[in-house]
Amino acid sequence: MSERVLAATVADGAEDELELTLRPALLADFVGQERVKEQLAIALAAAKGRGEALDHVLLAGPPGLGKTSLAQIIRRELGVSIRQVAGPALERKGDIAAILTALAPHDVLFIDEIHRLNRTIEEILYPALEDFRLDIIVGQGPAARTLTLDLPPFTLVGATTRTGLLTTPLRDRFGLTFRLDLYDAEELTAIVRRSARILELEVAPEAAVEIAKRARGTPRIANRILRRVRDVAQVRHAGVVSEEIATEALELLEIDRNGLERFDRDLLRAIAHKFGGGPVGLSTLAVALGEEGETIEDVYEPYLLQRGLLQRTPRGRILTELGRAEAGVLRDASTLF
Repeated sequence: MSERVLAATVADGAEDELELTLRPALLADFVGQERVKEQLAIALAAAKGRGEALDHVLLAGPPGLGKTSLAQIIRRELGVSIRQVAGPALERKGDIAAILTALAPHDVLFIDEIHRLNRTIEEILYPALEDFRLDIIVGQGPAARTLTLDLPPFTLVGATTRTGLLTTPLRDRFGLTFRLDLYDAEELTAIVRRSARILELEVAPEAAVEIAKRARGTPRIANRILRRVRDVAQVRHAGVVSEEIATEALELLEIDRNGLERFDRDLLRAIAHKFGGGPVGLSTLAVALGEEGETIEDVYEPYLLQRGLLQRTPRGRILTELGRAEAGVLRDASTLF
């Protein structure tokens, strides 16, 4: 259960629909990321004032920080339509050609996981992003010719968790690049309170703070914990969600006071006890834990690195002194809560 709350990136239909209702609709509703919001607000106002398409936008950062929400906000602030697609889903030239030719002036094209685009699709995007044209090669061999189609000015919003995997030519074509940071407890508390109002759930201030402290700096996780707390309150209790009820639900989810969940603890234990504290390579660690290396790197490690429990070195992952102490404490499950 805890893995679904903290790590899953794809929800079922009902959960996905509920998550959409919790997303902020306008930039003014978006909590946190103040530097990004200020710069984006100026760029949006300037684009609307000139009657132009917004510069292409690259949003980078760990999962769950609001990249998709910001793409939707950009669309609403501009008053245009949006086409959303995942990078790995664009496999053929015809896929991207059909999407680009269907865009209206100033529309937004949102590509999630843009670092996973194949190179053929990237090469088609270059002239589309720079000159708003689509070059299509018709025929093969000596008889081949290039057919050029003009495209309306549009805005590409790309989201990535792995900026380093973007090619330099693609990265350089974004006029606006924003790095989203993990949220602090105060910002997450405000998000929990806002989401509770939308869910028509009365949450005590202390309970909101407790949920925020264990949400790993991530709004998506805070909202998912809140929904699970709501379930516990509905089934076992009635009335206001108190700090005691929130703590009961968090214990059920196996999320400790540091925001660590079961897989985090397994990861720290594996490095400490199986590999002597490290260094250990990512692929070896993935095999030992039975998890994909990319999931460990993108979902779990950012928070462990931020908390100073883990270090990435050229030789592999190493536990810090804090990480070693945490792994030692974890031998006694009674200390988790």
